[in-house]
Order: sequence, then C-alpha cells, then structure tokens
Amino acid sequence: MTVRAIVTDIEGTTSSIDFVVQVLFPFASEALPGFVQSHADDPDVAAILEQARMEAGEPGATTDRLVEIMQQWIAADRKITPLKTLQGLIWRHGYESGDFTGHMYADATEWLRKWSDSGIRLYVYSSGSVAAQQLLFGHSDAGDLRPLFSGYFDTGIGHKREEVSYRAIVRELGLPAAEVLFLSDVVEELDAARAAGMQTTQIVRDDGIGTGGHPLAHAFDEVII
Repeated sequence: MTVRAIVTDIEGTTSSIDFVVQVLFPFASEALPGFVQSHADDPDVAAILEQARMEAGEPGATTDRLVEIMQQWIAADRKITPLKTLQGLIWRHGYESGDFTGHMYADATEWLRKWSDSGIRLYVYSSGSVAAQQLLFGHSDAGDLRPLFSGYFDTGIGHKREEVSYRAIVRELGLPAAEVLFLSDVVEELDAARAAGMQTTQIVRDDGIGTGGHPLAHAFDEVII
C-alpha cells in the first residue's frame, strides 16, 4: 500500500523519553511558578490559566493554587492541554536561551529528511503542544528541522489513544487513511490509529519487544514503506 504521508510521535520515537523526563519536565517545573507570577496578566497566559481552572474543576482558584495544581499535573505526567500549552511557553525561553537543544535520534533525522525529499508529507502528533513540538524540532541537535513537516497535531484534535483523533487527522490531511502511516512506541496509540484505517509501525528502541501485532522497527531505517 502506497504511503503518501507519515505522522510521527515524538517521545520514544523521534526523540528520547529521557530528554523529556530529565530535561524538559524539570526545567518547566522549576520555572513555572516564577513564569506564571510574572506573566499572569498576559492575555495568552491568562487564557491558559482560565482553561486550567476549568480543567481542575476549581473556577475560583488563585494563581498560587493553579501553580500547585499544575505542578501536580507535571509530577503525574498528565496530558492536559492548558498545562502543555504553558510548558511550551516556558520551554521557548529555555531553547532560545540555549539552555538545551531538542534531542533527536540520528536515524530519525536521517530518514525524516529522506522521506521529505522523496515527496512524502510529514506530520507530528504528540501530547505536547504544537508550540512545544515546533520548539523541539526548530532547536534540535540537528538544527532546524521544521521545514521537513507539513503540519503538527496535539491533544487539541483529540487524545492519542482514541480512534476519533486519528480520523480527525486523516480528514485534515485530505488523504485516504490507508495511505497514512503512523509511527509510535505506544501500542494503545497504534491500536487507535489502526482502527481508524491508518498503517502503523511500532518503534521499539533499545532492542525492546513489540506487542499488539503492529509492524516493528527498532529504528527509522527499519520502517517499511
């Protein structure tokens, strides 16, 4: 079956989970209180905080209480849209200040470039906000990779373990689902994409064992298109 577009996850797929857990999350957690206090009146941040109040079910939460709630969300690795959006704003400062660069597996960089050069459209679907995705690829170890991608999706289009999210992505792409390949390390995400009619490949790094009956690749050079 022809592949005309590839949608890729980030954590554990193009980039190390350790980078997110050991670099991005701690940076955001440490910087969050000061960032919220100093930017609470900015329209974009104020809107994020209001969304967080609704998500937490505490419409009257103070700024200090919101900081406490979001720190709890970070510790629990909750995939909550206002938190991810706020983290993206905080990470922007870190990237632009040169505190870190976005980790990329060398094989992912190589094959994303090859696939792009061959005319395959590339997209990202991650639980991190679109802004955070663009920061990682724009300030990656391998330089600015953003020109390789035709678009980005986050939890704004739906949660990653729900079939309806992938159906929505396919509609956005304007392609038959069978011509779209989804890459991820998470079986439940792959199951949802397969249920939506997409092709799938599980990326299992470090000689891991695949589950769920999806085609398996230990690196991007093993992905069969």
